[in-house]
Amino acid sequence: MTKGLFTQSEYQQRIERTQKKIAELGADYLVVPDPANIFYLTGFDAYSFYNPQLLLVPREGALAFFCRGSDASSAWLAAELREEQVFGYSDTYVQKADVHPMDWVAQTIRPWLPVKAVIAVESEAAFYTLRAHKALVEGLGGSARVIEVPNVINRLRAIKSPAEIALMRDAGKITSSMFEAAFRSIRPGVRECDAVAEIYAAQLRGVEGAGGTYSAIPPLLMAGDNTSFPHVPWSDRPFADNDPIALEIAGSRYRYHVPLTRTLHTGQPPAELQKLAEIVGEGLEAALSVIRPGAECQDPALAWNSVIKRHGLSKSTRIGYPIGLGFPPDWGEQTMSFLAGDHTPLEAGMTWHVMIGMWLDTGGYSISETVLVTENGAECLASVPRGLLTVG
Repeated sequence: MTKGLFTQSEYQQRIERTQKKIAELGADYLVVPDPANIFYLTGFDAYSFYNPQLLLVPREGALAFFCRGSDASSAWLAAELREEQVFGYSDTYVQKADVHPMDWVAQTIRPWLPVKAVIAVESEAAFYTLRAHKALVEGLGGSARVIEVPNVINRLRAIKSPAEIALMRDAGKITSSMFEAAFRSIRPGVRECDAVAEIYAAQLRGVEGAGGTYSAIPPLLMAGDNTSFPHVPWSDRPFADNDPIALEIAGSRYRYHVPLTRTLHTGQPPAELQKLAEIVGEGLEAALSVIRPGAECQDPALAWNSVIKRHGLSKSTRIGYPIGLGFPPDWGEQTMSFLAGDHTPLEAGMTWHVMIGMWLDTGGYSISETVLVTENGAECLASVPRGLLTVG
């Protein structure tokens, strides 16, 4: 239960910043379907987003939340919403071919709209489907003009408050505990699924004073030949002798994530992989060294590429993204990137997942850190040894 997780003042500041943005967009309302953004503005945390739901934010006045009727009481009892702000649709609209919940939402809000109303919609939300958008637009008819404005609130979330940073520090401690579980459980003969079970247990158990939350992305454990694939799930295959293992996991505290990647090896790693680990590690250090307020998002990527270029290597993909509050299917904020050409300035209070990897014909190596941008540079939020780690 997240009611009271943040102060009323902090929620009000978030809402006021959102309403200021709505005014800048020339809109009267903002439709917010992303469960992470709904949580950010209201504290509503339920696994209800597989059914259509949205938060309607007016340029002025009170929010309105629309969800399945069976979830409505959760919203006013467990979140920062009053009962009169919550509207629940009946199951006659649930997963039907001939009607859609957005038909009902449009019918409900039409009487509220001013003449020539403009409704902005955050159109990049993972669970806001094409059918939902069409139903909303058609249901509003000529009573409003609908415009698409992706990731409005995602960008407002970039700079974390002291309360959010405290949650992420706790999440970092959970991440460190999860790696301790991984180091204990990964060895030749142990099934991948059994090791992941121990990692999951550490994730949910948390640490003293800070219980864990399930993460937006499950543990990613790739062993043997699967290390060539960055996002495949674990299997019931036993770890073998001399297995390379890529492990990306995240501690989560009330939906705030601190992901971390390390590369492990059962037995003595080959010299080629050790050399690659040294190069990538040098590149990570270079990237972290330039993270500070006033730097541009591209600067860590340029620093990384400068290092690997000296070693005759190149890689054009991004090496970092904003991190923090997240619901499935993603823990990233889906806005900026550490990528050449992104000139967005870094600011104190931002949190980033600096994710670096290099895959060659002879194998791959990946490593990451989640960092807080401070006036003194990048502060790592978890504490796990770096380098090519031997286990088992």
